[in-house]
Amino acid sequence: MFGELSHEVEIDVPAGDAWELYSSLQLGKVVQEGLDMLEKFELVEGDGGVGTVLQITLVPTPGGEPMIYKEKFTKIDNDKRIKEAEVVEGGFLDLGFTLYRVCFEILEKEKDSCLVKLKIEYDVKEEAASNASLVTIKPLEGIASVTTSYLLKMKNANANAN
Repeated sequence: MFGELSHEVEIDVPAGDAWELYSSLQLGKVVQEGLDMLEKFELVEGDGGVGTVLQITLVPTPGGEPMIYKEKFTKIDNDKRIKEAEVVEGGFLDLGFTLYRVCFEILEKEKDSCLVKLKIEYDVKEEAASNASLVTIKPLEGIASVTTSYLLKMKNANANAN
């Protein structure tokens, strides 16, 4: 069973500035500092390009275990400003999913504004179809909120420095 969830946010910063954050390992650091649900973000291999593997540890729910998984950057297109990462170990794969992919796309709206599209694509085995209800857009909404605040703070800091 295939599914998809998405979220969009407009940010008053140039698309290039947003892409600079979303396309880099800095994204994980910004998100870790700004989101309570992310306990740890570790670089397992790579330099931030395609093939890079991260290990992500989410804060455990009360009385639960932390969710630990590895994700791999499978696509980074600097021209189209698209980045995709797939879970390759643990996490949703342990719950019967055969695919769990997160996609980021940055679209230029005007000179100083952009649209950030965030999407989750997933596929779950029929025998685990009830686990599809565990997929939520909330983590991507959190990422969008944290990155928007960060980008606007950087924009204002740069404006004040000039």
